[in-house]
Amino acid sequence: MTARDLLPIAVAVALTALVPLFVTTNTVLNFLVLVLIVALAAQGWNILGGFGGQFSFGHAAFFGTGAYATAILQTRFGVNAWAGFALGVAAGALAGWIIGYLSFRSGLRGSYFALVTLAFAEVFRILANAAEVTGGAAGMLIKLDMRPANFQFASRAVFFWVALALVAAALVLTRGIECSRFGARLVAIRENEEAAQALGVDTLRTKLAAITLSAGVTAASGCLYAQYFLFVDAQIAYGTWISVEALLAPIIGGAGTAFGPLIGALSLHALGEIAKLFAGRVPGIDLALFGCLLVAAVAFAPEGILGLARRTRPRLKPAAG
Repeated sequence: MTARDLLPIAVAVALTALVPLFVTTNTVLNFLVLVLIVALAAQGWNILGGFGGQFSFGHAAFFGTGAYATAILQTRFGVNAWAGFALGVAAGALAGWIIGYLSFRSGLRGSYFALVTLAFAEVFRILANAAEVTGGAAGMLIKLDMRPANFQFASRAVFFWVALALVAAALVLTRGIECSRFGARLVAIRENEEAAQALGVDTLRTKLAAITLSAGVTAASGCLYAQYFLFVDAQIAYGTWISVEALLAPIIGGAGTAFGPLIGALSLHALGEIAKLFAGRVPGIDLALFGCLLVAAVAFAPEGILGLARRTRPRLKPAAG
């Protein structure tokens, strides 16, 4: 990976970092922070699903593990929030490795793997809803203490920059995967796993590495969510909402690309807010819109917004000339 590969990321992150200097409305900043949290989770899904072709319907299992791990460590054991964040990411990555080992070792792929991940997320939700250590159905509150040492900031702009830094790190990681042999092996598995194995690719090891990285990045978004809202319960942490958004954002933006999840997350949430505005906040209108977008993306733009832009660019150049 060269400096030229990182230049678009550096430019995009630098321009985005200027937003809080011109927009001080808490509503807008809350919206942008949530978009970044979802984009981080989607970036995690993208590593496994976009590059590796292993579609997961249960990335909430990793999101929730990270959120609960950092909350439990802080509230039950008095661990510092920054250390809890790191341990939460590690817990999510470990959960990903375990689920991946059980699934891939058994030869599960395609719809079978997708359903297994969904089942794990649901099992985790039921356990978190009943366990005493997680606060049961009431959930967990992280003590309010607005100090940077506790990963809490009085200004939403500061939290926006922290979230942006994490998304930038995920973009660099994804770009590195794109340019690496590991990424080439993942793409080979996505296109034809049997052919990749015949060419000497260790498919089990490659997929385990992918799901571990994927789960760790998604767990980081869960930790970030817990630190931002200072509350987590089973419906939030292991709910289907994050699995759906983590899957939809890369598909809408462009699966298997560095910027696809970020563009998809921004597009989804912007359209969701517009739909709520015109529909008078009808419950579930955003999910209905997401479903329509998924159908439209699969039918008319299977490569997402970025793929659609690449296809239309050559057509526009002769017209402009």
